[in-house]
Amino acid sequence: MSSKPCIDLLKGSPATALLPTQRLSDAAVSALSKPEVAATGLDYGPDEGHFPLRTHLAEWLTGYYKPSQPIQADRICVTGGASQNLANILQVFTDPSQTRYIWMAQATYHLAFRIFEDAGFYRRLRAVPEDEEGMDMGFLEHALANDEAVAERAEGYKRPERYRKIYSHVIYCVPNFSNPTGVTMSIRRREVLVRLARKFNALVICDDVYDFLHWSAANSPDNGNPWRSTLPRVLDLDRTLDGGPRDSFGNVVSNGTFSKIVAPGCRVGWAEGEPQLVYGLSQVGSTVSGGPPSQLMSTFIDEMLQDGSLTKHIREVLIPAYSHRHFIMVSAVKERLSPLGVGIHTDASDALHAGGFFVWIRLPQPLTACNVTERALQDENLIVGNGDIFIVPGNQSSLFHDQCLRLCFAWEDEADLTEGVRRLEKVLVRMLNEVKS
Repeated sequence: MSSKPCIDLLKGSPATALLPTQRLSDAAVSALSKPEVAATGLDYGPDEGHFPLRTHLAEWLTGYYKPSQPIQADRICVTGGASQNLANILQVFTDPSQTRYIWMAQATYHLAFRIFEDAGFYRRLRAVPEDEEGMDMGFLEHALANDEAVAERAEGYKRPERYRKIYSHVIYCVPNFSNPTGVTMSIRRREVLVRLARKFNALVICDDVYDFLHWSAANSPDNGNPWRSTLPRVLDLDRTLDGGPRDSFGNVVSNGTFSKIVAPGCRVGWAEGEPQLVYGLSQVGSTVSGGPPSQLMSTFIDEMLQDGSLTKHIREVLIPAYSHRHFIMVSAVKERLSPLGVGIHTDASDALHAGGFFVWIRLPQPLTACNVTERALQDENLIVGNGDIFIVPGNQSSLFHDQCLRLCFAWEDEADLTEGVRRLEKVLVRMLNEVKS
């Protein structure tokens, strides 16, 4: 094992130096100094979550996404973050006896797999090929139609409730700056996805967790651009496309979190969807028993929304820092790894792909991600993301993900990003020379 200091390019967390510690401290003091807010924050919360946060969050999201209709508080419930809420969505709106499969991109956020399996979908995860526009909708439509032809209807395990709708399928995606590939789904694919979800009674769960970390061009984070989303969310399309939702639940839920834009330890997020779906989600048993997690932290986050410090932090700290880190990593990969035959999935100069946390690279044959990650740790004390772990369980990779690595530019500081790529270069040179000899 190398004695060099460890560099971790796998960990998908915000850098400690970029966390808004002082702003959180100020928000906590402000919230706790107001007796009515402190009393609310220290008590059990309502099922839908802290109402002022829902109200101000609705206004904040309206300002960023610019939907055709303003977002109201009844379309939002507070959650314990994206992962906790993903589990809750499955508890309320799926039934393993009636919900057939969970569909997702071939390379998908790996820690979601266990959440799906814990909900009763072991061996029922299905991979959809992905290209530069996102998931292949032709493949998905064909697969859903084939399943529809052979599906058997069974009696459900879950008690019917007026707030519950059981969907036949779940389609999970990260539409913007997907983890791990960094792909952003095109508006054309988003529209097709909504129509397929309606046709086949599917619920599309969008992890919209990187939406606010977007910059317009390489190493040029703002350029005077207005504070707004580049593309409409899948949820916003479901709200308006072809006359809007087919029933009171709709077919899309947006899963948001403050983990990437404030701090992971806050454990506060939100879900947005049709009011009936949001109400149903708030009725999951663990939430009814005391309200959403982090009731107190919700009051702190609300203070940051009200005084504008959250938007200021994103625009003046996070976007410039991550934009520069992204530029440094992509430049280092092109300079040091591309001559060795390494390919990079997306380019920092592409406006749709400049954002998020990750860079996805493909190794030259005959190297494999598994062997490279082992040697990187052993020889250089470098941790990188093995592409194998992002392959949907039980599905064979058709896109050679066993030759891919995920590199995170958010966690390590700028100097260690360059050094990490330099160490990876040394590993690849050694391994390629060993192949030749």
